[in-house]
Amino acid sequence: MKVRFWGTRGSIPSPGQNTIKYGGNTTCLELELGDGTLIIFDAGTGITRLGQKIVSEQKHNVIHLFFSHSHWDHIQGFPLFKPAYSEDFEIKIYGCSRIFGNLENILTLQMNSEYFPVKFNQLKAKITFEEIVNDEYYLNGARLSCINNNHPGNSNGFKVEEEDKKVVFITDNELLAKNGAATTWNEFVQFCQGADLLIHDSHYLPHEVKDKLGFGHSSYDQAIDLAIQANVKELIFFHHDPDRTDKQIESVLSDFRDKLNSKHIKMKLDAAKEGTKYRI
Repeated sequence: MKVRFWGTRGSIPSPGQNTIKYGGNTTCLELELGDGTLIIFDAGTGITRLGQKIVSEQKHNVIHLFFSHSHWDHIQGFPLFKPAYSEDFEIKIYGCSRIFGNLENILTLQMNSEYFPVKFNQLKAKITFEEIVNDEYYLNGARLSCINNNHPGNSNGFKVEEEDKKVVFITDNELLAKNGAATTWNEFVQFCQGADLLIHDSHYLPHEVKDKLGFGHSSYDQAIDLAIQANVKELIFFHHDPDRTDKQIESVLSDFRDKLNSKHIKMKLDAAKEGTKYRI
C-alpha cells in the first residue's frame, strides 16, 4: 500500500509562513492499494490539490472516498474536487453507519447557493453513496474496518488490511473520553494491534488536553501510549492544531523521539507532513 498526506491540519485551514513544512490544509489522506485502487479518506481542503493531480494524471477513473465524519474541516474541500466536475470519473462515497445517514444531505447542503455557487446536482461525475454495514467492507482484496471514535457528533476511524500489511487512520478522537465514551482505551488498542502504520489524532500538548475534555481530540503522549501498547511499528502525529507552528511541531517530535530512545523503544515516530509518501 502507498499512503500520501494532502491535508494534515484540524479545525480550520492555516496557511502561512509558519506552517509551510507540515502544511496548512485540512484533513485529506490518499491510500493506494497494491492493485492501484484509489482510496481517499476525508475531503478537507487538501483534497483540492489531490483532485488536480488525479485529473492531470488520468490514472484513476474510479475514486473511493471514505468520510470519517462531516465536520467542516473534513468536507470543505469537496466542492472544489476537480474530478467531481468531469463525466470521466466515478466517485463512490462511503460512510460507516454512525455518520452515513446524514452524509449525502450534508454534502449537498454545503453546495446550496447560500454557501457555494455550484449545486451538488450540477456535478458531472457519477456519484454514489454506500453505507458500511457492521463496520466492515471488502474492496478489491483489501479489508476495511471501522471503529467508533470518541468525538462530538460521531466520527469513525478506519483500518485497511491488505495481505500482511495494516494501516490505521484515526482522526478526531478523544482516547481518554470521560463521559459517554463510544469506545474504550482497550478497544482502541485491540483495533490498532500490530499496525504497520498508525495515523492518529494528536491535536494537543500534554498540558493542554486537561482543559479540553469533551472536545473530541487526543494529545501527543496519549497517541504514543496507544501505539506502544498496540505494538505499532510506526506512529504519525496527525490533525495538527491550526495554531501549532512548524517549529513547535518539530520540537514536540524531537522531544518524544528522545523519550522513545531513552526507553529503548524502536517504534518509528513522525508528524504528518503534506506531500509526504509512505510505502507499506
